[in-house]
Amino acid sequence: MSIRVANIRLELGEPEEGLPAKIAARLGLGPDAITHWRILRKSLDARRHEDLHFTYSAAVELAGDEAPRIPTDSAREIQPYLPERFEWPEPGARPLRHRPVIVGSGPAGLIAGYLLAQNGYRPVILERGRAVKDRVADVRRFDENGPLDPESNYLFGEGGAGTFSDGKLTSRSTGPDVHRVLEILAECHGKPSILYEHRPHLGSNRLPLVVRTLRRKIEEMGGEVRFSCLVEDLDIADGRLRGLSTSSGYLAADLAILAIGHSARDTYGMLLRRGVPMVAKPFQLGVRIEQPQAGIDRACYGVHAGHPALGAADYSASVRAGRRDLFTFCMCAGGYVMPSVSDPGYFCTNGMSESRHDSPYANSGLVVTIEPSETGSPHPLAGIHYQQRVERRSYLAAGRSYAAPLQWARDFLAGRPSRGRIPTSYRRGGQPVDLRRFLPEPVVEALQRGLPMMDRRFGRQFLREATLTGPEARGSSPVRILRDPRTRESPTVGGLYPCGEGAGYAGGIISAAVDGLRTARVLVATYANAF
Repeated sequence: MSIRVANIRLELGEPEEGLPAKIAARLGLGPDAITHWRILRKSLDARRHEDLHFTYSAAVELAGDEAPRIPTDSAREIQPYLPERFEWPEPGARPLRHRPVIVGSGPAGLIAGYLLAQNGYRPVILERGRAVKDRVADVRRFDENGPLDPESNYLFGEGGAGTFSDGKLTSRSTGPDVHRVLEILAECHGKPSILYEHRPHLGSNRLPLVVRTLRRKIEEMGGEVRFSCLVEDLDIADGRLRGLSTSSGYLAADLAILAIGHSARDTYGMLLRRGVPMVAKPFQLGVRIEQPQAGIDRACYGVHAGHPALGAADYSASVRAGRRDLFTFCMCAGGYVMPSVSDPGYFCTNGMSESRHDSPYANSGLVVTIEPSETGSPHPLAGIHYQQRVERRSYLAAGRSYAAPLQWARDFLAGRPSRGRIPTSYRRGGQPVDLRRFLPEPVVEALQRGLPMMDRRFGRQFLREATLTGPEARGSSPVRILRDPRTRESPTVGGLYPCGEGAGYAGGIISAAVDGLRTARVLVATYANAF
């Protein structure tokens, strides 16, 4: 008999091995009644500082005819357990002349490639950047004040932008598709706890191994990954894809999954010239706020700050700041501010943390939503042009060196420039700058109004030693490449399947990966496996 038991409490430092005994007592049974158990969900209840504890849900198997005695007040927390099934179709009947192509090896492209390869379709993945081992070396060289490689950096290369974006695996969605993605990542050297943690996190130090393992599994199943292979043009005839022109030559193709990521600005331009329909969409823009992690721990955990069971505290916040919301995202506890740069002469920032969360700093994106109507143009790529203007001004303001433009939060609110050395986790160092020189007015207004409100919510700990780095402009794609909601195919180019964050249908590692999974599912259901 399978039972789901929710709201099981463990105190700080209490071992998880004690869960079966607590569950058995909750069910009114002896400790031997449980033959098997597994954690379904783990979260920290931090609503009251004086009563921090962990809350679990678990699935248990009961021996023989054991029947739980369920108290009336626990009926909603103890239910029969029947896990949702992951559905996968049988191969369709429509023949393919060529192996399916995937453009981009980010989360959407890799998961789509894995599932297609697993079902015998032997996909070809085209990645404009380099393999992750070489990419890590290129990123390290840039961090040590070396030159920017436009095709191998924090945004381009094996694994996409997700490889160096902290490895947070949170998602608003739940269900078997999400669980299947987490299973695949766990099988590729991701830690098993990502299957049940409320806020699963891999860390930027672990992600390269996960990405490399995933690619090798694709290759073992008959797939192929071609690096330093930029798609330069599409060959379209009679409204259908016929092939792709790449920096490595021409490739015939019946179908291609477009998983290009949100920073392939040159590819957006090429697609627009080829008549692939796309529209501008809202996107986020702002700054990255950084504080000493110890202050965030005190604000979130009170007297329990520093407890080994807790680790570095994270946070999320949203306030109504004048005409729009100011909100945090991609919070990196014990993390680092890092560059999100792919084009020479532009600067943008992001955040990451390693699996141990052991940096003395916390940082988070702090952004507002920019609507297409605010970009000054009806052009489908107007949001990209808006981002570029801000990123270019930021680069010039910080001295054309890829240093981080920095300002004390208190100075920003007072309308005065910061002076002297400003501490930062950004490895190339910072340059004191008045951020108002390049931030757009909607961002400045929201920060001016919203930062004091957030500070009050955190007991005046939020801004005490906070710095601002800008801009944070690559949090979401400003473009949506249109597709049919049922077939996932471009409405004007047969065989072209826009997918993932770059196509405007996702907003993070898991949502992009799930979008890749669902596109692969449609392709399997439609096309015959002839390979």
